[in-house]
Amino acid sequence: MNVLIIGAGGREHALAWKISQSPYCERIFVAPGNAGTAQIATNVDISTTNFEELAKFATDFNIMMLVVGPEDPLVAGIVDYFAERDYLQHILVVGPQKAGAQLEGSKDFSKQFMLKHGIPTAQYQTFTATTFDQALAYLQQHTYPVVLKADGLAAGKGVVIAQNYDEASEAITGMLKNNQFGSAGSKVVVEQFLQGIELSAFILTDGQDYVLLPEAKDYKRIGEGDTGLNTGGMGAISPVPFADKAFMDKVRERVILPTLQGLRQEGIHYSGFLFIGLMNTNGDPYVIEYNVRLGDPETEAILPRIKSDLFELFKALHDHELGQFQLEVDPRSATTIFLVSGGYPGDYEKGKEIKGLETALPENTLCFQAGTKQTEEGHVVNDGGRVIAVTGLGQDMEEALAKANAAAAQITWEGRNFRRDIGFDLKQYLTTPSR
Repeated sequence: MNVLIIGAGGREHALAWKISQSPYCERIFVAPGNAGTAQIATNVDISTTNFEELAKFATDFNIMMLVVGPEDPLVAGIVDYFAERDYLQHILVVGPQKAGAQLEGSKDFSKQFMLKHGIPTAQYQTFTATTFDQALAYLQQHTYPVVLKADGLAAGKGVVIAQNYDEASEAITGMLKNNQFGSAGSKVVVEQFLQGIELSAFILTDGQDYVLLPEAKDYKRIGEGDTGLNTGGMGAISPVPFADKAFMDKVRERVILPTLQGLRQEGIHYSGFLFIGLMNTNGDPYVIEYNVRLGDPETEAILPRIKSDLFELFKALHDHELGQFQLEVDPRSATTIFLVSGGYPGDYEKGKEIKGLETALPENTLCFQAGTKQTEEGHVVNDGGRVIAVTGLGQDMEEALAKANAAAAQITWEGRNFRRDIGFDLKQYLTTPSR
């Protein structure tokens, strides 16, 4: 069976790597892909939101499975596009339709959904340009810190944690008055700041049954010790030591089951991945946000821990057999480190030749490419801010981190940067979680 993966990041390289291990998979195509996916699949130069060309390619190359990596095509309705055309309905599509993708596409929609269906989350208010004065008045009496979120998709940059009124008023002015995030910032959600420690839960669901995937924790700040600017993610670890059976049972009962029940009550047929960003506050889970796809860099940490055939898992989704699917998970720890371009998340230069990719990686390490491309001369160069994700596997988090750091050190280019302390804040929890 031929598979088409949509996207160009480390997540899509990891998906291609995992799916390629299935005996049921004949050929893999990635649109548009990167230099890493080109090593194990065929890259296709089509935009992730050019549905007409993607549909034509799927027909011409007998695609039987479509796996959508990033959020943009999901929110824009790629699944609906394929479902509405008779000649594409035989394709097994992994991803929710546009109605379900609102959970990520609109922060205001997702907050209303959580409130309506009793899902624990932070208190909030939503404002627009016409209620700007009310927003300032609300911020003047709010406790700090406070979180401001652009309602729509803002490439991971639409969230501000303001420490005081001046920071908050500047942020909301930029979004609502100065069009900082375009239409994504036409609404702003202002919400209570939750104290605690974050983690991410992932499920694959057909809207009725679900399979819980390994959890992960990612690290957004550019600097070690969680300092500096926010990024798309500098690394991730899985499993999360404090996410023991008791905590994850709370996640199932208080978050996952009410979410699926709420979607059914809203008449939203949801089929695909659901990524639930959580805050562990005094042992209780609160939902920070929903995403309607796998995370990046979390994917690069959780897929190496999944022993089951991913193709078979997707077929179980299609056949409504997730309730019987037994996911096999490697008990070892995975730590992923992202190598980024110098200057990221600010300005950075592209086209720097990457050295060390041709050298064999240390045992129990993997390399997933993201912002890379291959030149006509055959060199691999950086082509984005986040460039390469290196994952180490070990008996515990510290061993996995040591392996990942050793592998990361051998891959270099001018200005390359990475954090060496992924998982630093979890050492206090380092006991083997019960499952």
